[in-house]
Amino acid sequence: TTWTNGRTATDWMKKRVDSIEGKSIYAHRMSVVEPVFGNIGTNKRLSRFSLRGKSKVQGQWRMFCLVHNIEKLMRYGAIN
Repeated sequence: TTWTNGRTATDWMKKRVDSIEGKSIYAHRMSVVEPVFGNIGTNKRLSRFSLRGKSKVQGQWRMFCLVHNIEKLMRYGAIN
């Protein structure tokens, strides 16, 4: 339970997500972040990293993200 009023953290989070502002933020989640992972995983076929070591994996991940962002700029143009 939380120290504020005896409700659980889950109850507190449900109240936040079910609010008007929470629903707006949560609905935006599907259109903002998750398609990026789907595009990189499915279209770019990155199901596993081909390098070993944290710094090399980070470099490979950043390269895939860079390609994703360049394709977005190419397709939609820069937003001013």
